[in-house]
Parts: sequence; C-alpha cells; structure tokens
Amino acid sequence: MRGFLLGLSVFFLCVFGVWGGARIVNGIQFEQEIGGYLKRAADANTIPLAADNLQTALSGIQKRGLTKGYTSLLWRTPDEDVGFWHINLTSAIYELNSIQKNATQLEKTNVLMKLRETLLDEGENTHVTVPKGASIYPKNKDYAWWGWGTFLLFSIFGVMAFALYANEDF
Repeated sequence: MRGFLLGLSVFFLCVFGVWGGARIVNGIQFEQEIGGYLKRAADANTIPLAADNLQTALSGIQKRGLTKGYTSLLWRTPDEDVGFWHINLTSAIYELNSIQKNATQLEKTNVLMKLRETLLDEGENTHVTVPKGASIYPKNKDYAWWGWGTFLLFSIFGVMAFALYANEDF
C-alpha cells in the first residue's frame, strides 16, 4: 500500500512537472509570435518598421483567437480584458497607417511615442502590456484545473504515503 501511494504521488508530481513545462513552452511561443513583435514595434524608430512589427503581432493575436473575453477565471478585472487589448492594438495600427508620407518629423515622432506608451507599461521594470494569462488563452480554465488538480493529488498521496512510512501501524 505504501509503495502504491508513493507511486501515485510521484506520478502526479510528474504530471505537475509536465504542466509547468507546458506553461513555459506556451510562454516562449507567445513571446516568439506576439510579445517580441510588440516590443519591437514599441522600439521602432520609423513608422513603417513599427507598423510591420505591430501587424505581425496582430496577426498572431488573431490566429490565437485573442480578440475577446477575459483571461481571468474567478472575477474580471480590466487588466485581463483581451477584447480591449485587441481593439487598442488595432486602433494603434490604424493610426500608424494613417500617417501621411509628407508628415513632419514631429508628427511622426509623436505617433511613435504614443505607440510606445500604448505598448509598454512603465514602472519598476518596463514590460510589454499583455493581459495576464494571454499565453494560454482561451484554455486558462483547463490549465488551472490541470495545475491545481495534479498538485492537490500529489500532495494528498504524498502525505498519505509519508503517514504510512512514519507510522507502521497505520
């Protein structure tokens, strides 16, 4: 019995590890397809360069279905509104594309500065504005059940196995 419980505990620990690995892979893929291009658009020095990178990010956003909804599970907060984020980025690309070729350098710089303020959050560290959990959206609920469920089962079977090893009479 002790060996069986310990085996179950190790199994669920491994499944929990796979969950962690999947989260890391999703984060990397999100950065490659969307986050990195948003950062490049924010750092661009020309309108065409910013527009190209923002358009690439928007294509990835639309491909992943990040156009409406919330990434949160229990309650909705504005920073997790995927629809607002998508509309805001779509408006930014529209503004970049509406700049006239003969616009003054000051006008172009102002649009690039506004884009940077839209794409980046300033604070202790500067980072790209992205709703929390966007890398796994719309499967946030599935990942939550997977992570919490396997961690809970690992903990339960681990405690039971430890109790059996600690108390031979159990």
